[in-house]
Amino acid sequence: MGAGAHPLYRHDESAVHRTPAEVKIVCLLVFVLAVVATPREMFWPFAIYAAIIVATWRLARIPLRWVLPRMLIEAPFLVLAVLLPFAEGGQRIDVAGLQLSVAGLWAAWGIVVKGTLGVAAALTLAATTSATELPAALSRLAVPAVVTSVLVLMIRYIDLLAAEVSRMRMARIARGDSPRALHQARAIATGIGALFLRSYERGERVYAAMLSRGFDGRAPDLAVIGAPPRAMASQWMVAMLPAAAAVVVSVAAWVTQ
Repeated sequence: MGAGAHPLYRHDESAVHRTPAEVKIVCLLVFVLAVVATPREMFWPFAIYAAIIVATWRLARIPLRWVLPRMLIEAPFLVLAVLLPFAEGGQRIDVAGLQLSVAGLWAAWGIVVKGTLGVAAALTLAATTSATELPAALSRLAVPAVVTSVLVLMIRYIDLLAAEVSRMRMARIARGDSPRALHQARAIATGIGALFLRSYERGERVYAAMLSRGFDGRAPDLAVIGAPPRAMASQWMVAMLPAAAAVVVSVAAWVTQ
Protein backbone atom coordinates (compact mmCIF):
# COMPACT_ATOMS: atom_id res chain seq x y z
CA MET A 1 0.00 0.00 0.00
CA GLY A 2 1.87 3.04 -1.17
CA ALA A 3 1.46 6.79 -1.11
CA GLY A 4 -1.21 6.61 1.50
CA ALA A 5 -3.59 4.78 -0.81
CA HIS A 6 -6.18 2.20 0.15
CA PRO A 7 -8.37 0.00 -2.07
CA LEU A 8 -11.25 2.48 -2.17
CA TYR A 9 -9.19 5.63 -2.68
CA ARG A 10 -9.43 7.29 -6.10
CA HIS A 11 -6.44 9.50 -6.75
CA ASP A 12 -7.43 12.80 -8.33
CA GLU A 13 -7.26 16.55 -7.83
CA SER A 14 -10.56 18.17 -6.90
CA ALA A 15 -12.04 20.50 -4.31
CA VAL A 16 -13.43 17.50 -2.45
CA HIS A 17 -10.03 15.77 -2.37
CA ARG A 18 -8.40 18.92 -1.02
CA THR A 19 -10.95 19.36 1.77
CA PRO A 20 -9.47 18.46 5.19
CA ALA A 21 -10.39 14.93 6.22
CA GLU A 22 -11.87 15.89 9.60
CA VAL A 23 -14.40 18.13 7.85
CA LYS A 24 -15.42 15.35 5.47
CA ILE A 25 -15.84 12.88 8.34
CA VAL A 26 -18.14 15.24 10.25
CA CYS A 27 -20.06 16.04 7.04
CA LEU A 28 -20.57 12.31 6.39
CA LEU A 29 -21.77 11.68 9.95
CA VAL A 30 -24.28 14.55 9.87
CA PHE A 31 -25.52 13.59 6.40
CA VAL A 32 -26.07 9.95 7.37
CA LEU A 33 -27.87 10.92 10.58
CA ALA A 34 -30.17 13.22 8.59
CA VAL A 35 -30.95 10.41 6.13
CA VAL A 36 -31.66 7.91 8.91
CA ALA A 37 -33.89 10.39 10.76
CA THR A 38 -36.05 11.02 7.68
CA PRO A 39 -39.49 9.34 7.76
CA ARG A 40 -39.44 6.41 5.39
CA GLU A 41 -42.98 7.20 4.23
CA MET A 42 -41.70 10.35 2.50
CA PHE A 43 -40.23 9.87 -0.96
CA TRP A 44 -39.11 13.33 -2.08
CA PRO A 45 -36.42 13.82 0.61
CA PHE A 46 -34.52 10.76 -0.58
CA ALA A 47 -34.50 12.08 -4.14
CA ILE A 48 -32.88 15.28 -2.84
CA TYR A 49 -30.32 13.29 -0.83
CA ALA A 50 -29.43 11.33 -3.96
CA ALA A 51 -29.05 14.58 -5.90
CA ILE A 52 -26.68 15.92 -3.23
CA ILE A 53 -24.52 12.80 -3.48
CA VAL A 54 -24.47 12.84 -7.29
CA ALA A 55 -23.52 16.53 -7.27
CA THR A 56 -20.66 15.72 -4.88
CA TRP A 57 -19.53 12.95 -7.23
CA ARG A 58 -19.47 15.41 -10.11
CA LEU A 59 -17.46 17.89 -8.05
CA ALA A 60 -15.02 15.15 -7.00
CA ARG A 61 -14.87 13.75 -10.56
CA ILE A 62 -15.98 10.27 -9.43
CA PRO A 63 -17.62 8.41 -12.35
CA LEU A 64 -20.62 6.14 -11.86
CA ARG A 65 -18.76 3.19 -13.39
CA TRP A 66 -16.32 3.43 -10.46
CA VAL A 67 -18.95 3.78 -7.73
CA LEU A 68 -21.64 1.31 -8.75
CA PRO A 69 -19.56 -1.92 -8.62
CA ARG A 70 -18.29 -0.99 -5.16
CA MET A 71 -21.81 -0.45 -3.87
CA LEU A 72 -22.42 -4.19 -4.17
CA ILE A 73 -21.11 -4.41 -0.61
CA GLU A 74 -24.68 -3.76 0.53
CA ALA A 75 -26.03 -6.79 -1.36
CA PRO A 76 -26.63 -8.90 1.81
CA PHE A 77 -28.82 -6.15 3.25
CA LEU A 78 -30.80 -5.96 0.01
CA VAL A 79 -31.49 -9.71 0.26
CA LEU A 80 -32.85 -9.14 3.77
CA ALA A 81 -35.02 -6.31 2.47
CA VAL A 82 -36.48 -8.55 -0.25
CA LEU A 83 -37.51 -11.13 2.36
CA LEU A 84 -39.21 -8.68 4.74
CA PRO A 85 -42.48 -8.25 2.76
CA PHE A 86 -42.99 -12.02 2.96
CA ALA A 87 -41.99 -12.45 6.60
CA GLU A 88 -43.75 -9.51 8.26
CA GLY A 89 -47.31 -9.77 9.51
CA GLY A 90 -50.18 -7.31 9.65
CA GLN A 91 -52.12 -5.88 6.76
CA ARG A 92 -51.33 -7.45 3.40
CA ILE A 93 -51.82 -6.33 -0.19
CA ASP A 94 -51.74 -8.18 -3.50
CA VAL A 95 -48.75 -7.35 -5.72
CA ALA A 96 -48.37 -9.34 -8.96
CA GLY A 97 -50.29 -12.23 -7.44
CA LEU A 98 -48.25 -12.24 -4.22
CA GLN A 99 -49.61 -11.42 -0.78
CA LEU A 100 -47.12 -8.96 0.71
CA SER A 101 -47.07 -7.29 4.10
CA VAL A 102 -47.57 -3.53 4.04
CA ALA A 103 -45.30 -3.08 7.07
CA GLY A 104 -42.71 -5.33 5.42
CA LEU A 105 -42.79 -3.28 2.23
CA TRP A 106 -42.20 -0.06 4.17
CA ALA A 107 -39.40 -1.69 6.15
CA ALA A 108 -37.79 -3.00 2.96
CA TRP A 109 -38.04 0.42 1.33
CA GLY A 110 -36.41 2.05 4.35
CA ILE A 111 -33.52 -0.42 4.38
CA VAL A 112 -32.90 -0.13 0.65
CA VAL A 113 -33.05 3.63 0.27
CA LYS A 114 -31.31 4.59 3.51
CA GLY A 115 -28.70 1.86 3.19
CA THR A 116 -27.94 2.78 -0.41
CA LEU A 117 -27.57 6.47 0.41
CA GLY A 118 -25.36 5.67 3.41
CA VAL A 119 -23.08 3.40 1.38
CA ALA A 120 -22.87 5.96 -1.42
CA ALA A 121 -21.92 8.72 1.02
CA ALA A 122 -19.32 6.52 2.74
CA LEU A 123 -17.78 5.60 -0.62
CA THR A 124 -17.54 9.29 -1.45
CA LEU A 125 -15.50 9.86 1.69
CA ALA A 126 -13.32 6.81 1.02
CA ALA A 127 -12.72 7.79 -2.61
CA THR A 128 -11.52 11.29 -1.71
CA THR A 129 -9.60 10.66 1.53
CA SER A 130 -6.24 8.89 1.63
CA ALA A 131 -5.16 6.67 4.50
CA THR A 132 -2.45 9.14 5.53
CA GLU A 133 -5.06 11.81 6.28
CA LEU A 134 -7.16 9.70 8.65
CA PRO A 135 -4.94 9.54 11.77
CA ALA A 136 -4.63 13.31 12.16
CA ALA A 137 -8.28 13.85 11.28
CA LEU A 138 -9.51 11.38 13.90
CA SER A 139 -7.17 12.80 16.52
CA ARG A 140 -8.50 16.31 15.87
CA LEU A 141 -12.02 14.98 16.33
CA ALA A 142 -11.04 13.74 19.82
CA VAL A 143 -11.18 10.06 18.90
CA PRO A 144 -9.16 8.10 21.51
CA ALA A 145 -5.56 7.60 20.41
CA VAL A 146 -5.74 3.83 20.92
CA VAL A 147 -8.74 3.56 18.58
CA THR A 148 -6.97 5.70 15.98
CA SER A 149 -3.84 3.54 16.18
CA VAL A 150 -5.85 0.35 15.75
CA LEU A 151 -7.59 1.82 12.69
CA VAL A 152 -4.29 2.90 11.16
CA LEU A 153 -2.78 -0.57 11.64
CA MET A 154 -5.91 -2.19 10.20
CA ILE A 155 -5.71 -0.05 7.05
CA ARG A 156 -1.99 -0.73 6.80
CA TYR A 157 -2.28 -4.52 6.98
CA ILE A 158 -5.56 -5.16 5.16
CA ASP A 159 -3.70 -5.26 1.83
CA LEU A 160 -1.22 -7.76 3.26
CA LEU A 161 -4.08 -10.01 4.37
CA ALA A 162 -5.72 -9.74 0.96
CA ALA A 163 -2.42 -10.73 -0.70
CA GLU A 164 -2.10 -13.65 1.71
CA VAL A 165 -5.61 -14.85 0.79
CA SER A 166 -4.72 -14.63 -2.90
CA ARG A 167 -1.53 -16.66 -2.42
CA MET A 168 -3.37 -19.34 -0.43
CA ARG A 169 -6.06 -19.56 -3.11
CA MET A 170 -3.45 -19.93 -5.87
CA ALA A 171 -1.69 -22.65 -3.85
CA ARG A 172 -4.95 -24.60 -3.48
CA ILE A 173 -5.72 -24.33 -7.19
CA ALA A 174 -2.18 -25.47 -8.06
CA ARG A 175 -2.85 -28.61 -6.01
CA GLY A 176 -6.08 -29.44 -7.85
CA ASP A 177 -8.55 -27.54 -5.68
CA SER A 178 -11.74 -26.15 -7.23
CA PRO A 179 -12.89 -23.19 -5.07
CA ARG A 180 -16.42 -23.31 -6.48
CA ALA A 181 -16.98 -27.01 -5.78
CA LEU A 182 -19.12 -27.79 -2.76
CA HIS A 183 -16.95 -30.72 -1.66
CA GLN A 184 -14.04 -28.29 -1.17
CA ALA A 185 -15.84 -26.44 1.64
CA ARG A 186 -13.72 -28.23 4.25
CA ALA A 187 -10.49 -27.11 2.56
CA ILE A 188 -11.75 -23.54 2.39
CA ALA A 189 -12.67 -23.59 6.08
CA THR A 190 -9.22 -24.97 6.91
CA GLY A 191 -7.66 -22.16 4.88
CA ILE A 192 -9.66 -19.57 6.78
CA GLY A 193 -8.41 -21.02 10.06
CA ALA A 194 -4.82 -20.97 8.81
CA LEU A 195 -5.24 -17.35 7.72
CA PHE A 196 -6.51 -16.44 11.20
CA LEU A 197 -3.48 -18.08 12.84
CA ARG A 198 -1.05 -16.38 10.46
CA SER A 199 -2.71 -13.02 11.09
CA TYR A 200 -2.52 -13.54 14.85
CA GLU A 201 1.16 -14.47 14.63
CA ARG A 202 1.85 -11.44 12.44
CA GLY A 203 0.15 -9.22 14.99
CA GLU A 204 2.34 -10.65 17.75
CA ARG A 205 5.48 -10.00 15.69
CA VAL A 206 4.40 -6.43 14.94
CA TYR A 207 3.69 -5.82 18.63
CA ALA A 208 7.08 -7.25 19.60
CA ALA A 209 8.74 -4.99 17.04
CA MET A 210 6.89 -1.98 18.48
CA LEU A 211 8.07 -2.86 22.01
CA SER A 212 11.66 -3.17 20.82
CA ARG A 213 11.41 0.34 19.43
CA GLY A 214 10.27 1.85 22.71
CA PHE A 215 6.48 1.51 22.57
CA ASP A 216 5.13 1.80 26.13
CA GLY A 217 1.44 1.20 25.48
CA ARG A 218 0.56 4.86 25.03
CA ALA A 219 -0.43 5.91 21.54
CA PRO A 220 1.11 9.16 20.29
CA ASP A 221 -0.93 12.21 19.36
CA LEU A 222 -1.16 11.60 15.64
CA ALA A 223 -2.60 15.07 15.01
CA VAL A 224 0.79 16.72 15.56
CA ILE A 225 3.11 14.27 13.76
CA GLY A 226 3.62 15.45 10.20
CA ALA A 227 -0.06 16.31 9.88
CA PRO A 228 -1.51 18.74 7.34
CA PRO A 229 -2.77 22.10 8.65
CA ARG A 230 -6.08 22.26 10.46
CA ALA A 231 -9.23 23.17 8.56
CA MET A 232 -10.05 26.86 8.51
CA ALA A 233 -13.47 28.24 9.39
CA SER A 234 -14.18 29.00 5.73
CA GLN A 235 -13.45 25.39 4.79
CA TRP A 236 -15.84 24.15 7.47
CA MET A 237 -18.58 26.46 6.23
CA VAL A 238 -18.25 25.44 2.58
CA ALA A 239 -17.69 21.71 3.10
CA MET A 240 -20.59 21.34 5.51
CA LEU A 241 -23.11 22.70 2.99
CA PRO A 242 -24.22 19.20 1.80
CA ALA A 243 -24.76 18.09 5.40
CA ALA A 244 -26.59 21.29 6.27
CA ALA A 245 -28.84 20.85 3.22
CA ALA A 246 -29.59 17.26 4.32
CA VAL A 247 -30.54 18.45 7.81
CA VAL A 248 -32.88 21.08 6.35
CA VAL A 249 -34.52 18.45 4.12
CA SER A 250 -34.94 16.05 7.06
CA VAL A 251 -36.54 18.72 9.23
CA ALA A 252 -38.82 19.78 6.38
CA ALA A 253 -39.89 16.16 5.91
CA TRP A 254 -40.96 15.90 9.54
CA VAL A 255 -42.76 19.24 9.44
CA THR A 256 -44.72 18.39 6.28
CA GLN A 257 -45.44 14.78 7.21
